[in-house]
Amino acid sequence: QEQLVESGGGLVQAGGSLRLSCAASERAFSYYNKAWFRQAPQKEREIVAAINWSGGTLSYADSVKGRFIISRDNAKNTVYLQMNSLKSEDTAVYYCAVDVHTMVLSTSRDSYEYWGQGTQVTVSS
Repeated sequence: QEQLVESGGGLVQAGGSLRLSCAASERAFSYYNKAWFRQAPQKEREIVAAINWSGGTLSYADSVKGRFIISRDNAKNTVYLQMNSLKSEDTAVYYCAVDVHTMVLSTSRDSYEYWGQGTQVTVSS
């Protein structure tokens, strides 16, 4: 059984918007720090945005600041990534992840133990 399931990816023109969702099946994941990462072909997986358990602390990669918004609904056990003003360089597979070990919000890939299967985002120029 998959514990994290992403949805909302697809093909969009540059300048457009998409909203990604990541639903967790484990109730315990509701109150852990979560993050979105992405991986473009032949590139390392990189942080996009992270959100602490309460939603009160957010962190963004410089490349997406002012364009992307991370949020969460703990009652629905879901984290979201609103992506606006998309660029061709945003094309990647997007993954959500859960950090069950630390309370301090981390942007390091190594901090996150549970990962979704990924959803493809393709931005055409």
